[in-house]
Amino acid sequence: MALIRVINPNSNQAVTDSMSAALNPLRMTDGPQIDCVTIAGAPFGIASDADVAVATPMVRDLIAADSDAAAFVIACYSDPGLAEARAVTGKPVFGIGECAVLGALALGRRFGAISISDWSVTRHLERLRRLNLDGRCAGDRPLGSSVEEVEAAPDALDRIAAVGRALRDEDGADVLITACAGMAKHRLPLERALDIPVIEPVQAATTQALGAARLSGSAGF
Repeated sequence: MALIRVINPNSNQAVTDSMSAALNPLRMTDGPQIDCVTIAGAPFGIASDADVAVATPMVRDLIAADSDAAAFVIACYSDPGLAEARAVTGKPVFGIGECAVLGALALGRRFGAISISDWSVTRHLERLRRLNLDGRCAGDRPLGSSVEEVEAAPDALDRIAAVGRALRDEDGADVLITACAGMAKHRLPLERALDIPVIEPVQAATTQALGAARLSGSAGF
């Protein structure tokens, strides 16, 4: 049975547990295994260029040393180590940021991203400009929260919904992306609250990894 390794590049186990729970609908008894792992010693959250710099070689080295997985998902919206990991393995490597944007482009005319911080917004927009996709982004708004607050705070959904509502009503987004793996558990409640498609990046990337496994014939189908 093929194995898809989903890698949390930060050391917050609660985030890993939350995204693993969000992937339960994709787990099938006769399909590939989906294993979510945390990188011990990595930053507790990826919240700066310095955090990306620390996490990148950790992600690359973990993937380079992994002989068991058939495909990998890097579960941080900034996709730390994506290019570096693809350079050291011939297996498919999916970044959740890249996959989320691809999914949003398929569902709507213009997407909005709900980000963690101003730093996140700047980084995301720089990448969209490099890809010539900034014209499809209605807006990227920060929550002004930490990863751990987004995952665990009792009012997290209300705060996320408020930002999503502004992206929908003020910026004109017709599909939303929750631009942090820590928001995984909020996708369905957010979609119900705002009546708009919501892309959860870890689910989007893992779905694409499952598709690649089926196409390659490595998943046992």
